[in-house]
Amino acid sequence: MGCFPCSGDPSSIKKRERKRIQSNNQYKRDDQPKPKPDTLKATENKVVKKEEVVDANQSSTRMDGDCSSVSRDGVKLMVVAIKQLNPDGCQGNREFIVEVLTLSMADHPNLVKLIGYCVEGHQRVLVYEYMPLGSLEDHLHDPWPDKKRLDWNTRMKIAAGAARGLEYLHDKMKPPVIYRDLKGSNILLGEGYHPKLSDFGLAKVGPLGDKTHVSTRVMGTYGYCAPDYAMTGQLTFKSDIYSFGVVLLEIITGRKAIDNTKSGAEQNLVAWARPLFKDRKKFHQMADPVLEGHYPVRGLYQALAIAAMCVQEKPNMRPLVADIVTALNYLASQKYDPEAQPPQGPRKNSSKKSRSIDDQKTPVNDDRTNPED
Repeated sequence: MGCFPCSGDPSSIKKRERKRIQSNNQYKRDDQPKPKPDTLKATENKVVKKEEVVDANQSSTRMDGDCSSVSRDGVKLMVVAIKQLNPDGCQGNREFIVEVLTLSMADHPNLVKLIGYCVEGHQRVLVYEYMPLGSLEDHLHDPWPDKKRLDWNTRMKIAAGAARGLEYLHDKMKPPVIYRDLKGSNILLGEGYHPKLSDFGLAKVGPLGDKTHVSTRVMGTYGYCAPDYAMTGQLTFKSDIYSFGVVLLEIITGRKAIDNTKSGAEQNLVAWARPLFKDRKKFHQMADPVLEGHYPVRGLYQALAIAAMCVQEKPNMRPLVADIVTALNYLASQKYDPEAQPPQGPRKNSSKKSRSIDDQKTPVNDDRTNPED
Protein backbone atom coordinates (compact mmCIF):
# COMPACT_ATOMS: atom_id res chain seq x y z
CA MET A 1 0.00 0.00 0.00
CA GLY A 2 1.28 3.48 -0.79
CA CYS A 3 1.71 5.60 2.33
CA PHE A 4 2.11 9.35 2.17
CA PRO A 5 2.39 12.40 4.41
CA CYS A 6 -0.66 14.58 4.90
CA SER A 7 0.32 17.14 2.25
CA GLY A 8 0.50 17.19 -1.51
CA ASP A 9 -1.82 16.54 -4.42
CA PRO A 10 -3.34 13.05 -4.20
CA SER A 11 -3.63 12.90 -8.00
CA SER A 12 0.15 13.11 -8.38
CA ILE A 13 0.93 10.30 -5.95
CA LYS A 14 2.76 7.34 -7.48
CA LYS A 15 1.51 3.94 -6.38
CA ARG A 16 4.02 1.65 -4.74
CA GLU A 17 3.71 -2.00 -3.86
CA ARG A 18 3.63 -2.30 -0.10
CA LYS A 19 2.16 -4.62 2.45
CA ARG A 20 -1.44 -3.82 3.35
CA ILE A 21 -1.99 -2.39 6.83
CA GLN A 22 -4.69 -4.48 8.46
CA SER A 23 -7.30 -2.72 10.56
CA ASN A 24 -10.70 -3.68 11.88
CA ASN A 25 -11.84 -0.07 11.73
CA GLN A 26 -13.84 1.24 8.78
CA TYR A 27 -14.33 4.71 7.44
CA LYS A 28 -17.58 6.24 8.71
CA ARG A 29 -20.72 6.35 6.66
CA ASP A 30 -23.73 8.45 7.61
CA ASP A 31 -25.83 5.35 8.26
CA GLN A 32 -23.27 3.49 10.36
CA PRO A 33 -22.11 4.00 13.95
CA LYS A 34 -18.61 5.37 14.20
CA PRO A 35 -16.24 2.56 15.23
CA LYS A 36 -13.35 3.05 17.60
CA PRO A 37 -9.95 3.34 15.87
CA ASP A 38 -7.39 0.62 16.25
CA THR A 39 -4.13 1.54 17.93
CA LEU A 40 -0.88 0.98 16.12
CA LYS A 41 2.69 1.77 17.07
CA ALA A 42 4.71 3.21 14.21
CA THR A 43 8.18 4.58 13.57
CA GLU A 44 9.65 6.48 10.64
CA ASN A 45 10.32 3.24 8.80
CA LYS A 46 8.30 0.60 10.59
CA VAL A 47 4.74 -0.21 11.49
CA VAL A 48 4.22 -2.25 14.64
CA LYS A 49 0.94 -3.87 15.66
CA LYS A 50 0.57 -6.23 18.58
CA GLU A 51 4.35 -6.53 18.81
CA GLU A 52 4.63 -7.74 15.22
CA VAL A 53 7.12 -5.75 13.14
CA VAL A 54 6.35 -5.33 9.45
CA ASP A 55 9.33 -5.39 7.09
CA ALA A 56 10.41 -1.79 6.48
CA ASN A 57 10.92 -2.56 2.80
CA GLN A 58 7.26 -3.55 2.47
CA SER A 59 5.49 -0.82 4.42
CA SER A 60 6.37 2.58 5.78
CA THR A 61 4.47 5.45 7.37
CA ARG A 62 5.79 8.96 7.56
CA MET A 63 5.05 10.70 10.87
CA ASP A 64 4.51 14.46 10.55
CA GLY A 65 2.50 15.17 13.71
CA ASP A 66 3.03 15.07 17.44
CA CYS A 67 1.97 11.70 18.86
CA SER A 68 2.35 9.93 22.14
CA SER A 69 5.59 7.98 22.08
CA VAL A 70 7.26 5.13 23.87
CA SER A 71 10.78 3.74 23.63
CA ARG A 72 11.87 0.15 23.21
CA ASP A 73 15.40 -1.12 22.65
CA GLY A 74 16.52 2.43 21.90
CA VAL A 75 13.90 2.88 19.15
CA LYS A 76 11.29 5.59 19.57
CA LEU A 77 7.80 4.33 18.81
CA MET A 78 4.79 6.54 18.15
CA VAL A 79 1.23 5.59 19.08
CA VAL A 80 -1.25 6.44 16.33
CA ALA A 81 -4.86 5.70 15.42
CA ILE A 82 -5.89 4.09 12.13
CA LYS A 83 -9.16 4.62 10.25
CA GLN A 84 -9.85 2.54 7.14
CA LEU A 85 -12.31 3.29 4.36
CA ASN A 86 -15.41 1.13 4.22
CA PRO A 87 -15.21 -0.33 0.69
CA ASP A 88 -19.01 -0.74 0.62
CA GLY A 89 -19.67 2.93 1.38
CA CYS A 90 -21.11 4.92 -1.53
CA GLN A 91 -19.66 8.20 -0.25
CA GLY A 92 -16.54 7.01 1.52
CA ASN A 93 -14.03 7.92 -1.18
CA ARG A 94 -15.31 11.49 -1.40
CA GLU A 95 -15.23 11.86 2.39
CA PHE A 96 -11.68 10.49 2.44
CA ILE A 97 -10.48 13.14 -0.02
CA VAL A 98 -12.29 15.96 1.81
CA GLU A 99 -10.81 14.91 5.15
CA VAL A 100 -7.27 14.72 3.77
CA LEU A 101 -7.52 18.12 2.12
CA THR A 102 -9.14 19.80 5.14
CA LEU A 103 -6.68 18.49 7.72
CA SER A 104 -3.73 19.10 5.41
CA MET A 105 -4.55 22.83 5.54
CA ALA A 106 -5.49 22.94 9.23
CA ASP A 107 -3.18 23.50 12.19
CA HIS A 108 -4.80 24.12 15.57
CA PRO A 109 -4.45 22.55 19.04
CA ASN A 110 -8.18 21.76 19.10
CA LEU A 111 -8.21 19.88 15.79
CA VAL A 112 -6.94 16.30 15.56
CA LYS A 113 -3.68 15.95 13.60
CA LEU A 114 -3.55 13.88 10.45
CA ILE A 115 -0.18 12.07 10.47
CA GLY A 116 -0.49 10.54 7.02
CA TYR A 117 -2.67 8.61 4.60
CA CYS A 118 -2.34 5.48 2.47
CA VAL A 119 -3.88 4.79 -0.94
CA GLU A 120 -3.80 1.62 -3.03
CA GLY A 121 -6.55 0.36 -5.31
CA HIS A 122 -9.80 0.52 -3.38
CA GLN A 123 -8.02 0.77 -0.05
CA ARG A 124 -7.96 4.08 1.81
CA VAL A 125 -6.34 4.49 5.24
CA LEU A 126 -5.97 7.57 7.43
CA VAL A 127 -3.35 7.77 10.20
CA TYR A 128 -4.15 10.12 13.10
CA GLU A 129 -2.56 11.11 16.35
CA TYR A 130 -3.83 8.84 19.12
CA MET A 131 -6.32 10.34 21.58
CA PRO A 132 -6.09 8.09 24.68
CA LEU A 133 -9.28 9.15 26.47
CA GLY A 134 -11.67 8.34 23.65
CA SER A 135 -14.59 10.58 22.72
CA LEU A 136 -16.83 12.94 24.64
CA GLU A 137 -19.72 10.64 23.81
CA ASP A 138 -17.94 7.77 25.58
CA HIS A 139 -17.65 9.74 28.81
CA LEU A 140 -21.16 11.18 28.76
CA HIS A 141 -23.21 8.22 27.58
CA ASP A 142 -21.02 5.12 27.74
CA PRO A 143 -18.46 5.65 30.52
CA TRP A 144 -15.59 3.23 30.81
CA PRO A 145 -15.59 0.86 33.79
CA ASP A 146 -13.99 2.33 36.91
CA LYS A 147 -13.74 5.73 35.24
CA LYS A 148 -14.87 8.81 37.11
CA ARG A 149 -17.65 10.74 35.39
CA LEU A 150 -16.88 14.21 34.11
CA ASP A 151 -17.10 16.96 36.73
CA TRP A 152 -18.29 20.51 36.02
CA ASN A 153 -14.84 22.02 35.51
CA THR A 154 -13.87 19.34 33.00
CA ARG A 155 -17.11 19.76 31.09
CA MET A 156 -16.58 23.48 30.68
CA LYS A 157 -12.97 22.89 29.64
CA ILE A 158 -14.11 20.49 26.91
CA ALA A 159 -16.87 22.84 25.72
CA ALA A 160 -14.49 25.79 25.50
CA GLY A 161 -11.86 23.78 23.62
CA ALA A 162 -14.40 22.46 21.11
CA ALA A 163 -15.65 26.01 20.54
CA ARG A 164 -12.09 27.20 19.85
CA GLY A 165 -11.65 24.46 17.27
CA LEU A 166 -14.89 25.50 15.58
CA GLU A 167 -13.83 29.14 15.66
CA TYR A 168 -10.62 28.23 13.83
CA LEU A 169 -12.61 26.52 11.06
CA HIS A 170 -15.04 29.43 10.67
CA ASP A 171 -12.86 32.48 11.16
CA LYS A 172 -9.20 31.60 10.69
CA MET A 173 -8.96 28.95 7.97
CA LYS A 174 -8.52 30.22 4.42
CA PRO A 175 -10.97 29.43 2.91
CA PRO A 176 -13.34 29.11 5.89
CA VAL A 177 -14.85 25.70 6.51
CA ILE A 178 -18.28 24.58 7.75
CA TYR A 179 -17.76 21.45 9.86
CA ARG A 180 -21.27 19.99 9.28
CA ASP A 181 -20.84 17.00 11.60
CA LEU A 182 -20.27 18.40 15.08
CA LYS A 183 -21.31 15.84 17.73
CA GLY A 184 -20.01 14.18 20.86
CA SER A 185 -18.48 11.19 19.09
CA ASN A 186 -16.38 13.52 16.93
CA ILE A 187 -14.88 15.37 19.91
CA LEU A 188 -11.87 13.30 20.97
CA LEU A 189 -10.07 13.73 24.28
CA GLY A 190 -6.34 13.67 24.91
CA GLU A 191 -4.36 13.77 28.13
CA GLY A 192 -5.94 16.08 30.69
CA TYR A 193 -9.24 15.90 28.76
CA HIS A 194 -7.88 18.21 26.06
CA PRO A 195 -10.57 18.20 23.32
CA LYS A 196 -9.96 18.00 19.57
CA LEU A 197 -12.47 17.97 16.73
CA SER A 198 -12.12 15.00 14.38
CA ASP A 199 -13.73 13.40 11.32
CA PHE A 200 -13.94 16.07 8.63
CA GLY A 201 -15.40 13.94 5.84
CA LEU A 202 -18.54 16.09 5.64
CA ALA A 203 -16.73 19.44 5.87
CA LYS A 204 -17.68 22.03 3.27
CA VAL A 205 -16.03 25.27 2.20
CA GLY A 206 -18.23 28.08 3.50
CA PRO A 207 -19.87 30.85 1.46
CA LEU A 208 -17.45 33.43 0.08
CA GLY A 209 -17.86 37.02 -1.00
CA ASP A 210 -21.44 38.26 -0.96
CA LYS A 211 -22.91 34.75 -0.78
CA THR A 212 -24.93 33.95 2.33
CA HIS A 213 -25.05 30.16 2.12
CA VAL A 214 -23.93 27.04 0.29
CA SER A 215 -26.63 24.94 -1.33
CA THR A 216 -25.90 21.26 -0.79
CA ARG A 217 -27.50 17.95 -0.08
CA VAL A 218 -28.57 17.63 3.54
CA MET A 219 -26.04 15.48 5.40
CA GLY A 220 -25.02 15.08 9.02
CA THR A 221 -26.42 13.31 12.07
CA TYR A 222 -30.05 13.34 13.13
CA GLY A 223 -30.56 15.36 16.29
CA TYR A 224 -27.61 17.66 15.61
CA CYS A 225 -28.65 19.03 12.22
CA ALA A 226 -30.01 22.59 12.20
CA PRO A 227 -33.71 22.69 11.23
CA ASP A 228 -33.19 25.48 8.69
CA TYR A 229 -30.50 23.44 6.91
CA ALA A 230 -32.59 20.26 7.04
CA MET A 231 -35.59 22.01 5.45
CA THR A 232 -33.86 24.09 2.78
CA GLY A 233 -30.49 22.50 2.10
CA GLN A 234 -28.92 25.95 2.59
CA LEU A 235 -25.78 25.43 4.66
CA THR A 236 -24.37 28.35 6.67
CA PHE A 237 -21.91 28.82 9.50
CA LYS A 238 -24.92 29.12 11.79
CA SER A 239 -25.73 25.48 10.97
CA ASP A 240 -22.61 24.52 12.93
CA ILE A 241 -23.67 26.83 15.78
CA TYR A 242 -26.90 24.89 16.19
CA SER A 243 -24.99 21.61 16.32
CA PHE A 244 -22.65 23.07 18.91
CA GLY A 245 -25.65 24.09 21.01
CA VAL A 246 -26.90 20.51 21.00
CA VAL A 247 -23.47 19.25 22.08
CA LEU A 248 -23.33 21.87 24.85
CA LEU A 249 -26.75 20.72 26.07
CA GLU A 250 -25.43 17.15 26.14
CA ILE A 251 -22.46 18.29 28.20
CA ILE A 252 -24.69 20.11 30.69
CA THR A 253 -27.51 17.59 30.96
CA GLY A 254 -25.79 14.27 30.30
CA ARG A 255 -28.67 13.41 27.94
CA LYS A 256 -28.37 12.18 24.36
CA ALA A 257 -29.38 14.36 21.41
CA ILE A 258 -31.83 11.64 20.43
CA ASP A 259 -32.82 9.00 23.00
CA ASN A 260 -35.39 6.48 21.79
CA THR A 261 -35.56 4.88 25.23
CA LYS A 262 -37.49 7.93 26.47
CA SER A 263 -41.07 8.81 25.66
CA GLY A 264 -42.71 11.68 23.83
CA ALA A 265 -40.92 15.02 23.62
CA GLU A 266 -38.13 13.75 25.89
CA GLN A 267 -36.69 11.73 23.01
CA ASN A 268 -35.35 14.92 21.39
CA LEU A 269 -32.98 16.85 23.66
CA VAL A 270 -33.74 20.29 22.22
CA ALA A 271 -37.51 19.73 22.33
CA TRP A 272 -37.20 18.64 25.96
CA ALA A 273 -35.04 21.62 26.90
CA ARG A 274 -37.00 24.48 25.28
CA PRO A 275 -39.90 24.56 27.80
CA LEU A 276 -37.41 24.41 30.68
CA PHE A 277 -35.52 27.42 29.33
CA LYS A 278 -38.58 29.55 30.14
CA ASP A 279 -38.68 28.85 33.88
CA ARG A 280 -35.70 29.65 36.07
CA LYS A 281 -37.02 27.37 38.84
CA LYS A 282 -36.54 24.40 36.55
CA PHE A 283 -32.95 25.11 35.52
CA HIS A 284 -31.62 22.68 38.12
CA GLN A 285 -33.59 19.92 36.39
CA MET A 286 -31.34 20.32 33.38
CA ALA A 287 -28.09 19.61 35.23
CA ASP A 288 -26.74 16.09 34.76
CA PRO A 289 -27.83 14.01 37.78
CA VAL A 290 -24.36 12.46 37.78
CA LEU A 291 -23.01 15.80 39.01
CA GLU A 292 -25.04 15.28 42.21
CA GLY A 293 -25.54 19.01 42.57
CA HIS A 294 -21.83 19.84 42.35
CA TYR A 295 -21.97 22.78 39.96
CA PRO A 296 -21.99 26.59 40.30
CA VAL A 297 -25.50 28.00 40.01
CA ARG A 298 -24.44 31.07 38.05
CA GLY A 299 -22.21 28.95 35.81
CA LEU A 300 -25.10 26.57 35.08
CA TYR A 301 -27.40 29.46 34.17
CA GLN A 302 -24.81 31.05 31.89
CA ALA A 303 -24.00 27.76 30.16
CA LEU A 304 -27.71 27.14 29.59
CA ALA A 305 -28.10 30.67 28.20
CA ILE A 306 -25.36 30.00 25.65
CA ALA A 307 -26.93 26.67 24.65
CA ALA A 308 -30.39 28.25 24.37
CA MET A 309 -29.15 30.90 21.94
CA CYS A 310 -27.25 28.36 19.87
CA VAL A 311 -30.33 26.19 19.29
CA GLN A 312 -32.62 29.05 18.25
CA GLU A 313 -34.75 27.99 15.28
CA LYS A 314 -33.92 31.15 13.32
CA PRO A 315 -30.24 31.20 12.30
CA ASN A 316 -29.93 35.00 12.65
CA MET A 317 -30.76 34.62 16.37
CA ARG A 318 -27.78 32.35 16.98
CA PRO A 319 -24.53 33.94 18.21
CA LEU A 320 -21.23 34.11 16.36
CA VAL A 321 -18.68 31.46 17.26
CA ALA A 322 -16.25 34.11 18.51
CA ASP A 323 -18.80 35.24 21.11
CA ILE A 324 -19.36 31.63 22.18
CA VAL A 325 -15.61 31.18 22.65
CA THR A 326 -15.42 34.32 24.79
CA ALA A 327 -18.27 33.17 27.00
CA LEU A 328 -17.06 29.59 27.43
CA ASN A 329 -13.46 30.62 28.03
CA TYR A 330 -14.78 32.73 30.89
CA LEU A 331 -16.85 29.87 32.31
CA ALA A 332 -13.89 27.47 32.02
CA SER A 333 -11.71 29.94 33.93
CA GLN A 334 -14.15 30.08 36.87
CA LYS A 335 -13.04 26.97 38.73
CA TYR A 336 -15.71 25.38 40.88
CA ASP A 337 -14.63 23.89 44.20
CA PRO A 338 -17.14 21.23 45.34
CA GLU A 339 -15.55 21.14 48.80
CA ALA A 340 -16.22 24.84 49.38
CA GLN A 341 -19.88 24.87 48.31
CA PRO A 342 -22.79 22.59 49.22
CA PRO A 343 -24.49 20.60 46.44
CA GLN A 344 -27.12 22.53 44.52
CA GLY A 345 -30.71 21.45 44.08
CA PRO A 346 -34.29 22.67 43.88
CA ARG A 347 -35.01 25.68 46.07
CA LYS A 348 -38.20 25.47 48.10
CA ASN A 349 -40.39 28.43 49.11
CA SER A 350 -38.44 30.81 46.90
CA SER A 351 -39.86 34.34 47.04
CA LYS A 352 -38.16 35.38 43.81
CA LYS A 353 -40.25 35.68 40.71
CA SER A 354 -39.52 32.98 38.14
CA ARG A 355 -37.61 34.34 35.16
CA SER A 356 -36.94 32.84 31.77
CA ILE A 357 -33.46 32.16 30.50
CA ASP A 358 -33.75 35.18 28.21
CA ASP A 359 -33.51 37.37 31.32
CA GLN A 360 -30.12 35.97 32.29
CA LYS A 361 -27.00 37.99 31.64
CA THR A 362 -24.41 36.29 29.49
CA PRO A 363 -21.20 37.35 27.69
CA VAL A 364 -22.64 36.07 24.39
CA ASN A 365 -23.95 38.66 21.93
CA ASP A 366 -26.58 37.85 19.32
CA ASP A 367 -25.71 38.52 15.70
CA ARG A 368 -28.94 40.02 14.42
CA THR A 369 -27.50 41.96 11.51
CA ASN A 370 -26.48 39.05 9.28
CA PRO A 371 -29.58 36.86 9.03
CA GLU A 372 -28.15 34.39 6.53
CA ASP A 373 -24.48 34.24 7.60
